Amino acid sequence: MLRARLSDELKLAMKAKDARAVSTLRLILAALKDRDIAARGRGVTDGIEEAEIVDMMQKMVRQRRESIELYEKGNRPELARAEAEEIAIIERFLPKPLGEEEAASAIDAVLAELDAKSLKDMGRVMAALKERHAGRMDFAKAGERVKEKLR
Repeated sequence: MLRARLSDELKLAMKAKDARAVSTLRLILAALKDRDIAARGRGVTDGIEEAEIVDMMQKMVRQRRESIELYEKGNRPELARAEAEEIAIIERFLPKPLGEEEAASAIDAVLAELDAKSLKDMGRVMAALKERHAGRMDFAKAGERVKEKLR
């Protein structure tokens, strides 16, 4: 589904002569093809799963955010703006992230369900959160919250 959507959007961007979208979508599709080829070694012949595609695209967004920081420190606003435009294009294909309140209630629900009481339970809690909210939750922030609640 996501794979087809990316290809369709590339065609539309090419017709619209949207150079930024074309280059960004080509980068995504090239990275996807690299992942597909690497997955063949694991016996995956149909291409990687949607969850892996989402994860790959989230990593691309994180890389661009880091680049924006560096470009702003280096006084290169035009490069920072280009990275921000790429982020906007990539994020069109990502699932809507959980809001602060939604994430907090999801964490509370998992803590209650697993009867987590101490930091020893953190691994189980994080695994459950990743299973249920992959691609929608910032797990770095979630980890901090879980740690606070388990202390």
